[in-house]
Parts: sequence; structure tokens; C-alpha cells
Amino acid sequence: MKMHRFLLFVLVLILTIGFCTSVYAAAAEDNPADATDSTGSKAIAAAIVTGIAAGAGAIGMGISTGKAYESIARQPDAEDKIRGSMFLGLIFIETAIIYALVVAILVIFVL
Repeated sequence: MKMHRFLLFVLVLILTIGFCTSVYAAAAEDNPADATDSTGSKAIAAAIVTGIAAGAGAIGMGISTGKAYESIARQPDAEDKIRGSMFLGLIFIETAIIYALVVAILVIFVL
């Protein structure tokens, strides 16, 4: 079940990056003269992508934390293992959000 959530998060992240690219392409098609100087539209697209990735990550973190504490309530003896696994999952989610931010910054300044 945890792997399904992670794969769903990765899918959302890929879709948001695709959305960012499509917004940039649409902005370039609307005004071809400004296609080389469309930093504003790239910044808006990057902000949207980062916001969606952060929102999806926050939802994933909330679900993960809630389920971990439900598990701890059911089995208090396994608290250390459950909490360790939860923190590892939270680190992976946060890393994916940071990657989305880095890609968004690269879209603004490199493309």
C-alpha cells in the first residue's frame, strides 16, 4: 500500500512537470516574439508546479503520519520501528518536493 502511494506521488510530480512545460509552450505560442523573454510566464508555471508538488507532498505526509500513529496506538511495542519507517518515508516525500523545486528553478533560468 505504501508503494502505491509513493508511485501515485511520483505520477503527480511527473504530471506537474508536464503541466509546467505545457504552460511554457502555450505562452511561447501566444506571443512568438516574446518566446525568448518569457521569464514571467515561466515563473508562474514554476510556481504552480511547486505549489502542486508541495500540496501533494503535504497530503502524503499527513496520510503517512496519521497511519503511523494509528499503528503505534495498536502496537505500542513496535513504536520505534514504525516511527523510523515513517521518518524514512517522510524524507523521501520531502526529497521529491525539493526535486520539483529544483526543476522549477531550472525551468525559469535555463529554458
